[in-house]
Amino acid sequence: MTLDNIHLKAETVKAQAIALGFHKVGIAYPVLEENATDPLKTWLALGYQAEMAWMANPKRFDVRALLPTVRSVICVALNYYTPHAHSTDPEVGKISRYGWGRDYHKVLHKRLKALTQWLEAQGEGIEARFYADTGPIQDKVWAQQAGLGWIAKNSNVITREFGSWVFLGEVLTNLELEPDQPHSQHCGTCTRCIEACPTQAIKQPFVVDANACIAYHTIENRAETLPEEISARLSGWVAGCDICQDVCPWNERFAQETDLGEFQPYPHNLAPKLADLATLSEAEWDQRFRASALRRIKPAMWRRNARANYRNHPPNNHPPPSGTS
Repeated sequence: MTLDNIHLKAETVKAQAIALGFHKVGIAYPVLEENATDPLKTWLALGYQAEMAWMANPKRFDVRALLPTVRSVICVALNYYTPHAHSTDPEVGKISRYGWGRDYHKVLHKRLKALTQWLEAQGEGIEARFYADTGPIQDKVWAQQAGLGWIAKNSNVITREFGSWVFLGEVLTNLELEPDQPHSQHCGTCTRCIEACPTQAIKQPFVVDANACIAYHTIENRAETLPEEISARLSGWVAGCDICQDVCPWNERFAQETDLGEFQPYPHNLAPKLADLATLSEAEWDQRFRASALRRIKPAMWRRNARANYRNHPPNNHPPPSGTS
């Protein structure tokens, strides 16, 4: 059997993806319209990627650079929302919901690998390659192209069913599958996310400057100290920031608890004491953040983030832990 003789229906592929545990799946044609990459090019030209040099990888502009034979992009999403509120205790650090439970890379990769292997088993010559925030591919652009949701003014993808609390992944394949219609935009005139951002990182609708983003600085910034304009506005955040998602009307109305146990929070991630994080040792870090996406934040960064909160907002006027200065 040759590839040309394999007629796998898009609906069959989607059904298999759902059977493997994905909450949403769609298919996109692998070639974007000519101006579709303009927003990324402009964003890079403005330097809004900060120190994330990998965002300028030229392969990010064309998936054919990743798989020359690609004829379809299968896009999937997993709902990770759990209905726990962020603590308002000034002695407690805030961690973004994405990092509360098991490392999403591991959860997505397990299912993406299974989908890829299933596809390849459908006939000789079928190629498939998967990604989940692990390669130079525009996850959000492809999710919108495949009809999963739309890119919001805070640059997250919003789905009608789950809001923006979703992880995204893709499978590139040389199978020709019927594509879905791209999703339309439904932010309307709402500007809640823009107005709520404490550092004004959303410079204009759909444009986020990482240089001013709390999530970027607490997760990606490797410097010994955070910029004063960031540390002064942390308000407890030590790993990411959910403010622009928490205020989104779509999330307020449509977020629903995930059915995946892997995304239920590890107890120590819901309300970590700033004092504990400010003195976090290598051994404590290794034990505390195993199987967690939060391992990307190294021990010195946890200490830095916690200490920055202490310096600018001392809990109940308590002095910071020893050595935090």
